[in-house]
Amino acid sequence: MSRYLVHVTMMVMVHILCQQRVGSFVPGASVFGIGNGTASGGSPKARVAAYKASISDGVDVLSLSLGSPNHQDYFKDVVAIGSFHAVANGIVVMASAGNAGPSPGTVSNVGPWILTVAASTTDRDFASYVTLGDKKIIKGASLSEQNLPSNKMYPLISSVDAKNINASIKDALGCQYGTLDPEKAEGKILVCLGEDSNMGVEAFRVGAVGMILPNDKGRRDEMRPRPYLLPAANVGFENGNYIYNYITTTQSPMAYISRVKTELGVKPAPYVASFSSRGPNAVDPAILKPDVTAPGVNIIAAYSEAISPTGLESDKRITPYMAFSGTSMACPHVSGLAELLKALHPDWSPAAIKSAIITSSTTTDNYGRPIQDSVSNEATPFDYGAGHIKPDSAADPGLVYDLNITDYLNYLCGHGYTSSQLKLFTDKPYTCPKSFSLADFNYPTITIPQLGPGHSVNVSRTVTNVGSQSTYEVRIKAPPQVEVSVEPSKLRFQKKGEKKEFRVTLNWKSKTENTTGFVFGRLTWTDKKHHVRSTIAVNVTQ
Repeated sequence: MSRYLVHVTMMVMVHILCQQRVGSFVPGASVFGIGNGTASGGSPKARVAAYKASISDGVDVLSLSLGSPNHQDYFKDVVAIGSFHAVANGIVVMASAGNAGPSPGTVSNVGPWILTVAASTTDRDFASYVTLGDKKIIKGASLSEQNLPSNKMYPLISSVDAKNINASIKDALGCQYGTLDPEKAEGKILVCLGEDSNMGVEAFRVGAVGMILPNDKGRRDEMRPRPYLLPAANVGFENGNYIYNYITTTQSPMAYISRVKTELGVKPAPYVASFSSRGPNAVDPAILKPDVTAPGVNIIAAYSEAISPTGLESDKRITPYMAFSGTSMACPHVSGLAELLKALHPDWSPAAIKSAIITSSTTTDNYGRPIQDSVSNEATPFDYGAGHIKPDSAADPGLVYDLNITDYLNYLCGHGYTSSQLKLFTDKPYTCPKSFSLADFNYPTITIPQLGPGHSVNVSRTVTNVGSQSTYEVRIKAPPQVEVSVEPSKLRFQKKGEKKEFRVTLNWKSKTENTTGFVFGRLTWTDKKHHVRSTIAVNVTQ
């Protein structure tokens, strides 16, 4: 039986009659020869399509690279409603977290039936190195196909020093069109603030031979390669300051920009992209969002040859591939993983697949340190959710936190949804239970929106054994200022499919430092082969 994965990139979905196996292996994929390799989908044998009626067509996975920065209750959110119906029909739904980071509370697509995906880096860079006249070598990023002759240094000039008499300093600083004087810039390497800077249009117009683009303070050292029109390198904020200082303190500043090359095994990786939308969840702070993070920075993907790589009419180049960044790039990675899990475990529910991905994720980078953000601060679950996906571990998670459609309806009941609002989510009349504890909603993570002095919170969870006979013991890393206990501390499973319930008690810890706000910890069930991790997030108040 062929499996289908639906990837939607726009709110307007096109129904196509002939589905294409576009996840297959494609050798020789590159951007102007940069990053050359074999491209494939996350699930290479899946048929990928954009659908008008994906539920009735019987797809397995919905990949939603879309979202809105506006936070609405679920009954007003068309993505939440539509994805609920998909999950009710056994379809796993993934959605991008959004690109409104790093501001807190910006994450979108937060329905608990959706797996929400943040974006992080890989260990691959498209590097171009800047060599200054003082022998300083600075790493940058670029996708420029143009190269400077080797073994030759060029005069280096700030765009402000090259501005024409009528241009403002602000516009010239970013090399805005028409702001520079050709007589000052011709034959030189320009320094233009900002990783975009019109892709080098103005630098090209005034006859510059190259361009260095330092980040501003907000971007810090997160460099983005762009398909510049001339040899160029985007460099970090601190290195940019060094270059500006070198120019102002040197009588005849010189520089050289190297040819772009692909570097693998880069460290640290992954780290969370600055643009990736952050938690906490603005709709329901008791549900941790995003759920996981996945590769979403400088991802080589198919590109239309009907438009230039810069999108500029003056750019006559074409390329079948381009490097993109965004949670829209991260989401398909997790969707491919979900499709592989669906093929491997066809009897698993959407919630079981989601749980396997979440509880198997990692929070460490390739240095073995905690994952960082783009400014080298230690990231938190509001940045990456449960962590960065680990496909091999997700395929054999040991235990899963399962949910069915009744659980999701009870969750909505717990939020006070009326019968008319519930009709948006189910075709059949549904009567809410007389009581339902939102704290006991069987989500793979535990989030407590408020825990104050002298208070405690009890939550229950149920895990299902998807492995062999085994005994699991609990390991707890308690959040600061919170005491965590679990009963029972051991779970013995005799067979596959067996369920066990456990109870978690979280107490406000007195006589400690005055910590307020969200603090984080982890609860792990392990049989020494599997490590089933659940993030704990607690908002500590005084």
